[in-house]
Amino acid sequence: MPEMIKLTSAIDGFEFDAWHGAPTGPRKGGLVLIQEIFGLDHYMIEDAKRWLAEGYEVIVPSMFDRQERGFVADHDASGFETGRKYAGDNGTENPVSDVRACVDALKQNGPVFLIGYCYGGTVAWRAAAQISDLSAAVSYYGGGVAGIADVALKCPVICNFGRKDAHIPADDVTATIKKAHPEVPVYIYENSGHGFNNDGRPDSDLADAKLARARSAALFVACGAVI
Repeated sequence: MPEMIKLTSAIDGFEFDAWHGAPTGPRKGGLVLIQEIFGLDHYMIEDAKRWLAEGYEVIVPSMFDRQERGFVADHDASGFETGRKYAGDNGTENPVSDVRACVDALKQNGPVFLIGYCYGGTVAWRAAAQISDLSAAVSYYGGGVAGIADVALKCPVICNFGRKDAHIPADDVTATIKKAHPEVPVYIYENSGHGFNNDGRPDSDLADAKLARARSAALFVACGAVI
């Protein structure tokens, strides 16, 4: 059964909470999921359970425990404001160190993959540049990716953006990423906006969400997932 576990970040010895689940059947690999700015809300847990059902051992770290342990916010103006503040307060090195702790907890049993959403999409890009033990990473609507597009990547990465995303100009960001990394597939989902992996949200198109998940699964298989 899924449970909350504690992991320790090497950067400062901070102990943070994380959701953990192991498949009951054959294990395809390890998977770290990185939250949006709203914490480990029900959308993140639903996503974790989807991947768990697909055969992945999943860890979802609570990324803002340094700011407020167990933080979960509504997807409204107040939640956005607080989440954005916590993201800024957490800096750029703490998140990657926390991801590294998650990867270390999974890597003994096979390849480890990473998916990040929104805030996590930018963290995923940074992690792909800094963590050698990742086999592949997927960045969803990472608003900060364009600003750090030129970092050298240590593993294959794909990027997903929504055409209707009012926060991220999909064509401009795609051009920036492709200029720095022509080898990175960048997908634009025409019927979706920001946060489209969250089924049932106003900007989420289910067909787009399923296609993006299928592309992620295909990447993982190509990069060592056991099938």
